[in-house]
Order: sequence, then C-alpha cells, then structure tokens
Amino acid sequence: MSDTARMLRVDQAGEYGATRIYAGQLAVMGDRAPHAGEIAHMAEQEAVHRAKFDALIAQRGVRPTALQPVWGVAGYALGAATALIGPKAAMACTAAIETEIDRHYTQQLEELGDTDPELADMIREFRDDERAHKEAAIAAGAEQAPAYPLLSGAIRLGCRLAIRLSERI
Repeated sequence: MSDTARMLRVDQAGEYGATRIYAGQLAVMGDRAPHAGEIAHMAEQEAVHRAKFDALIAQRGVRPTALQPVWGVAGYALGAATALIGPKAAMACTAAIETEIDRHYTQQLEELGDTDPELADMIREFRDDERAHKEAAIAAGAEQAPAYPLLSGAIRLGCRLAIRLSERI
C-alpha cells in the first residue's frame, strides 16, 4: 500500500471517529449544556471532513480501515463518557484529540511535500479546523476538567494507538 493510501485510510478513520465522539457527547449533553452549540458546530465540521475523505478514498480506490466498526463504538463511548464527567471533560477530550491530530496532520504534510497537492491542501485545511477546535476547547475550560493531566494523557495515547492501528489494518 502506498504512503498516500495509508494516509487516506487513517485520516478517513480519524474523521469518522471524531463524528462518533461528538455524537456521544451530544447524546449525553443535549443541546442545552454548556458549550453544546460549539460541540455541534465542531461535529458539523468533522462530518464535512469525513465526507471529503470518503469521496477521496472512493475516487482513489483505497479500502477503509477494517477497524471502522470498532472506532464507531469506541468513539461514541469516549464521547458519552467524557460528557458524563461534565462539560469541561468533554472539552478536555476535544483538546487532547486535536493535539494529536494537529501533530499527525503536520507529519503527513511534511511527508507529502509537494507530491500530492490535492491531499496536502485538504490536510492543511482540516488541520486548521482541528487547531481551532483545540483552541475553543481550551477556552471553554478543558484544562479545568477533573484529573485533566491523566484524562488528557490517556486520550492522547488512545488516539496515537488508533492512528497506528488504522494505518495498518
């Protein structure tokens, strides 16, 4: 499998996982909880990202990760669990994941160079959105969540593991 195909596979899986995390959070928080409007907006952006990656992997004949059903359940559960802890924990989840996705997309852009301008432009655009999500989460009190360092570290580790597995399976 080419490096570009691997990138598309993992990025589509990540955007799918993000939509599931936000779905889990919104299922618990509803539309009246603190920052529910911001979360709904982020969820809409992630759905757009996913749709664009869905289209690109179909166009280029790349098989999605076989772990997608696992990421669907895991993402929803992570979103619901962090929302159950509270709105700041939900934002801590976003901040942790977006930290890893920013790092991941930046590495991909370095790897791509100028070899695939279409993919690089998408990744750059989505990375900017993810950075804005992280900034919004921090501004909404992510770092004040209960046990923030532990929660953030565990989520970041899980995110890195999901990236590695999705690249390969």
